[in-house]
Amino acid sequence: MTDRVYIVTGATGGVGQALARRLHQSGATLYLSARDEAKLLPLTQALNARPLLLDTTDAGAIDEALKTVQAQAGRLDGLAHCVGSLILKPAHLTKPDEWLHTMNTNLSSAFYWLRASVRLMEKSGGGSVVFVSSAAARLGIANHEAIAAAKAGLHGLALSAAATYAPKNIRVNVVAPGLVESPLTEKLLNSNLARQESVKKHALNRLGTPEQVASALDWLLNPEQDWVTGQIIGVDGGLATIAPKGN
Repeated sequence: MTDRVYIVTGATGGVGQALARRLHQSGATLYLSARDEAKLLPLTQALNARPLLLDTTDAGAIDEALKTVQAQAGRLDGLAHCVGSLILKPAHLTKPDEWLHTMNTNLSSAFYWLRASVRLMEKSGGGSVVFVSSAAARLGIANHEAIAAAKAGLHGLALSAAATYAPKNIRVNVVAPGLVESPLTEKLLNSNLARQESVKKHALNRLGTPEQVASALDWLLNPEQDWVTGQIIGVDGGLATIAPKGN
């Protein structure tokens, strides 16, 4: 793994940080992307990584970032797109600007990173793209219309891209977590009652951790999994597929 080059987007989030630390331990060359300089620079320094400070919804900035990676590293072996947002509102209370923000942050950004990264991966002889989705895209959950639509779009994007780029030895997969304890979900879990209700929805009767999601991402990025593509893997405590006992 010491000659591998990886990009992690959303690197300052819970899952992004956990994955970056795992990849750092493997000895890979890391490029970490985020828009908050105050959070990103200390992380890149701690992991001997290189920062890509940008707005992940800016296609032009992403194209320039990949040019930087090509100039500095000469190759790209994997991209983990860990960018996400959370909005819990029914459709009739979701404002048009909230809808657009959700789609741009979760879906458009993934498309922009994909289109830029596969060009360099092709020159490198192949690679792996992994998107972080949500169990909400696989299971109807009330008040998740916007985020569920964005993440479901991510599934369609990944499956089509997996077919398109398979001849170029580029694999595309998705990890769809359940509810994970992270900075993104702090407000959602800010009371004991809310936490208990969330836990009960998962058949394994507990919430996930960023490290558990990062482990699946790490597995999919690893070149040993070179026969895995076009998959949507639930790391969700059974949320999307199993009814908790008693329900």
